[in-house]
Amino acid sequence: MQNIHLEPLGNGIMIYVSESYRFSTDTILLADFSIPKGKKKCAELGTGCATIPLLWSRHNRELETDAVEIQKDACTLAQKSVELNNLCGKIRVINADLKDLKGKLNFGCYDLVVCNPPYKIGGGGITNPQDSKQIARHETECTLDDICSAASKLLQFGGSFCVCQRPERLADVMESMRKFAIEPKKLRIVQQRKNKAPKLFLLEGRRGGKRGFLNVLPTLFIEADNGEFSEEMMKIYGCYKTPFEE
Repeated sequence: MQNIHLEPLGNGIMIYVSESYRFSTDTILLADFSIPKGKKKCAELGTGCATIPLLWSRHNRELETDAVEIQKDACTLAQKSVELNNLCGKIRVINADLKDLKGKLNFGCYDLVVCNPPYKIGGGGITNPQDSKQIARHETECTLDDICSAASKLLQFGGSFCVCQRPERLADVMESMRKFAIEPKKLRIVQQRKNKAPKLFLLEGRRGGKRGFLNVLPTLFIEADNGEFSEEMMKIYGCYKTPFEE
């Protein structure tokens, strides 16, 4: 791994990132959208360098989070961050394929599962020659159905599954959730600014939820009219010193 360095996440939490394994605004938005309160058992599928579990831990040290990642180098980096922040008893990094979690994680016991999945359909778009980035951006190792199936197995009845994706894949995500008994319940659209088309959506589903009533939240604008970060984005970034790259 090249160019490994530390970045601050706020409240004394630091994270190791590299050229191959880092995070974006999307990751931060998903962490904020899904943030669990109180003592909860959580899992992240495709955790990368474990940004979301570390972000959650800034304000809630009662969480127990299993961070699943198929790429061994990413797991090594994530584990370094967990150890640096003295969170070994709270965040467990698991090097595993989310399609093969039986015996590695306990099914039916999680309050919350999150995933920032690959945005591009396998075989679609220009692929990245760097394997780590291709796995993160294209459905080469898993599909939406694989992700929703894994989340459904892990969640207890009534548990939440939160995901972010590009707007053009909203129907795909909702269809896949329902296929695996996860009912879409809360949706938020993200726009860079008012005169731009939506760039992202954040969606929460409930395991075994009753069909009907999707709560559509007000649009989240990343920028204000003056081109600076919006007031809400500043609150989400919190004590970050600098904005992060897309």
